[in-house]
Amino acid sequence: MWLKPLITVVIILILLSLASSLFFLFKDQGKGKRSVYSLGARVSLAVVLLMLVAYGLYTGELGNSIPWNQ
Repeated sequence: MWLKPLITVVIILILLSLASSLFFLFKDQGKGKRSVYSLGARVSLAVVLLMLVAYGLYTGELGNSIPWNQ
C-alpha cells in the first residue's frame, strides 16, 4: 500500500538529480564537483529503488503478472 507511492517518489528524485547534474555540468563547465555529487546521489537513489522493488517482489506487494493473462 505504501510501497508504490514511495517507488514513484524515488523515481522522481532520480529524475531531479539527473536534471540538476545536467545543469551543473553546463554551468560549471567541468571545473566544479557538483555534477559528481549529483551522480553519487543518483547512484544511491538507484540502489534504494532496487532495494524497494526487491522488497516488494519478496513480500508479494508488487506482482510480476501481465494483465492480459488472467
